Amino acid sequence: MPDWFDMTTVTHYRHYTHTLITVLCSVFNCFRFEGPPPVLEGRLAVNTRLQRGRRLFAGQLKGPESFTADQNGNVYTGTVDGKLWRITNETLTFVTQMGQNLPECGTSTDYEPVCGRPHGLRLDRHGQLIVADSYLGLFKVDPWTGEKTLLYSSKEGADGIPFGFLNGLEISKNGTVFFTDSSSRWGRRHVRYEVLETNHLGRLLSYDPESGRVRTLLDSLYMPNGFAFSTDEDFLLLAETSVGRISRFWLKGPKAGTKEIVLNNMVGYPDNIRVSDRGTFLVGINTVRFRGRLLPPFLDLLGPYPALKRFVARIIPLRWYDALLPSYGLLLELGPDGELLDSLHDPTGTLTWAISDVFQQGELYYLGSTDLPFLAVLEQWS
Repeated sequence: MPDWFDMTTVTHYRHYTHTLITVLCSVFNCFRFEGPPPVLEGRLAVNTRLQRGRRLFAGQLKGPESFTADQNGNVYTGTVDGKLWRITNETLTFVTQMGQNLPECGTSTDYEPVCGRPHGLRLDRHGQLIVADSYLGLFKVDPWTGEKTLLYSSKEGADGIPFGFLNGLEISKNGTVFFTDSSSRWGRRHVRYEVLETNHLGRLLSYDPESGRVRTLLDSLYMPNGFAFSTDEDFLLLAETSVGRISRFWLKGPKAGTKEIVLNNMVGYPDNIRVSDRGTFLVGINTVRFRGRLLPPFLDLLGPYPALKRFVARIIPLRWYDALLPSYGLLLELGPDGELLDSLHDPTGTLTWAISDVFQQGELYYLGSTDLPFLAVLEQWS
């Protein structure tokens, strides 16, 4: 070690680095977590309960991201190739193609803007599928004939800003469609850039099917993703994925129209939120923060360095990011105030990882993903 490299030099270097970070954060958009990820103990303790399931349709379904079901038990989902599917007793039936049905669909994310990419989908009171296509807009789809109608184009957007990345979707009891636009900067195929840059360019919106009007309910959100209504719809819980937190947006009562954080500095990055038969909230964790293959946790390390994040986003190919992220499956069960009730783990990715959705259908739990080439089904919770 050189003579000049002593502890005084190290101390000065650390002080300089801290000062530089502070200055950069005052100029650039800079998000820092409150601290290290939560310790894996208590209700977060590592277990293998998420391995109690099986994989279906391996090689047939890639990225079944979100789910809904009709009164007869038919389950519907959308995949990376822009297709909608119906699942009946483990039989797979094609419903429709959201965009153009090209041979290249599903081979590369470059084709997604043309082929379409269905994300959030729910059935309305008339039995029609309402689908948020990440690129194309809001659609109504007949689940049996496959006939689709564009309800609202992403190009129209809201408040003069086109939709860049439609994502989560729910339908309230009065028929209003709520949905999220995760970013006005990056589309679905560049989602890793959105997470890296930690922009707050997302919105929560509503669509009135009677008037065709779209209204912005919340803006300046950090990659708003999935959300779920409370039982009486007085509030909804919303995942802000890129900053690892869940917020509550009040729809009724004295706090109506306000937002508050109910769970922060999460163990991972939340995706969709669904309500269980127990009335609890089930949260799929897309990427965990507590372990990595090279420099864990990767995104935490980049968080305080806004300039570095933008540099990394420009030079590293998207496919390389997977090497930095662990194949660890995790889902959380939360109460209405964001309190942790339970967690299910798959530490080795034996059944699945990168969970986008946790949809309960009877005794089964359908586990979504954005890119994995199979559908994972959890057969036992307890």
